[in-house]
Amino acid sequence: MKYKVLLFDADETLFDFKKSERHAFINTMEDYGYDFDEEIHLKSYHEINTAIWKEFEQGQITQDKLKVERFRRYKETLQLQFDPKDFAGKYMHHLSYASFLYPESEKLLKKLHGTYMLAIITNGLTDVQSRRIRKSVVSHYFDEIVISEEIMVSKPDPEIFSHTLKRLGHEDLESVLMIGDSLSSDIRGGINFGVDTCWYNPSKKVNISDIKPTYEVEELMGILDYL
Repeated sequence: MKYKVLLFDADETLFDFKKSERHAFINTMEDYGYDFDEEIHLKSYHEINTAIWKEFEQGQITQDKLKVERFRRYKETLQLQFDPKDFAGKYMHHLSYASFLYPESEKLLKKLHGTYMLAIITNGLTDVQSRRIRKSVVSHYFDEIVISEEIMVSKPDPEIFSHTLKRLGHEDLESVLMIGDSLSSDIRGGINFGVDTCWYNPSKKVNISDIKPTYEVEELMGILDYL
């Protein structure tokens, strides 16, 4: 058995974050009395949120500032009337209760549990991810759950991977596999750290970057083919 430790990304790999995000956004807009229009409100937020998390990955903005800044930009873009800090608090509260798994996730983890050491490494906010992940129905499958805000280091920084392996008490990098949907965060991070990587690519995106994963799968259960 080549691999002994499997490191998983959380959102858009095991957890359906888009579904969670939509759920939280609808509830937050309703809190303010806005009639929710997915094509206007959610689409605009997705664009702003995606851009600002890329800024975070590149070290251009802190995670603490990101929490409110994305909603300040959102307010200005759509010319809405709300306090960005208050909106951020309500949104993150709703998001923390929105934990949805992909259909294959629990089946895969159940099969892997007991054979491999399992851990989650997520670039997320503690108040949100702790409830969504640590209190999810699959949390007991993991030996460690590492949230970037808690340790002030995020993917693709190799230090978050090093921190996770230290908590697992594992040193052999050749027996570690990082699994995630993001080339720039999960796969680049794994490569930077020196471990094999598996790109979860259900949308069959074409990889035109210089980031080359060890493996690529379109279905979660396809990971089993490489173990």
